[in-house]
Amino acid sequence: MASSSISGFRARRDFGDRLRGLRGRATAANVGRQVNLSVSQLTRIENGLRNCKPEVLDRLIKHYELSDQEAAELRELAQHVWDASPPWWEEYGDVVTTNYAAVIEREADATRRRDYHPVTIPAHLQAAGYSRAVTAVGFYSLGPDQVDDLVAVRARRQQRLYEPPLLTLEAVVTEAALRFEVGGPEVHREQLVHLLRLTELDHVSLRVISFRAGAAGTQASAFNILSYEDPQNPQATPEPEVAFVHSLSGSQMKSDPRDLRRLNRLHDSLLGDALSQEDSRGLIANIERGLD
Repeated sequence: MASSSISGFRARRDFGDRLRGLRGRATAANVGRQVNLSVSQLTRIENGLRNCKPEVLDRLIKHYELSDQEAAELRELAQHVWDASPPWWEEYGDVVTTNYAAVIEREADATRRRDYHPVTIPAHLQAAGYSRAVTAVGFYSLGPDQVDDLVAVRARRQQRLYEPPLLTLEAVVTEAALRFEVGGPEVHREQLVHLLRLTELDHVSLRVISFRAGAAGTQASAFNILSYEDPQNPQATPEPEVAFVHSLSGSQMKSDPRDLRRLNRLHDSLLGDALSQEDSRGLIANIERGLD
């Protein structure tokens, strides 16, 4: 999958996994005290969310009492991280928060994304005008240029639907998300037409929970689940799934297998309450026609 930014993130994850394995049953607090790192600093390095500086690596190698060969292997992994080109989203560093960067990094390698959004259209399915309108409301304290940058970031993320390796998207929304007149009548129509075009793609599914579904459509929190199966190598063991649960306070990453099981069951349940793909497209088309 292939860009230098993705390779750089994979390198950080590989390096972090090796460090986590070296720590074993020792607590992050105990190791952190020994190498002069906070718990947060150490765990973020282990989770691939922060680079490890050379002097920190030296302290870790000494603490873990690695052999010359083990130290050389760990330094080689670290060198891959240090040599990697910065990811494309770093140029938007003034608007891409740490949490948002984690979302973008994780989805960069994903092969499948399962979404649920109760009141907005999922990011990958947003037309330009809709994206600008919801961003301006959600980040009302930002200036116009910063809103432009966030819209540009979202557009870059959407390229995964059009360029290989394609991202398979299985989204569920409520009828409310379709009926909110976001951005005014013209933008609303543009968004509905955009959804009809996108759902013609074989790898894009949008299912709608209609108002008639009652309580089934009242699940409040938006979330998405990222999977990493390699369609070119189905026998390979994929990376573990991750999920992000979204709220006003930001996006919270979930990697515990129990959380992933619950969220996958919830998404399956929402699909069971939603209209079929064909009926969902029919509802979108009816709402669009009703705008006349």
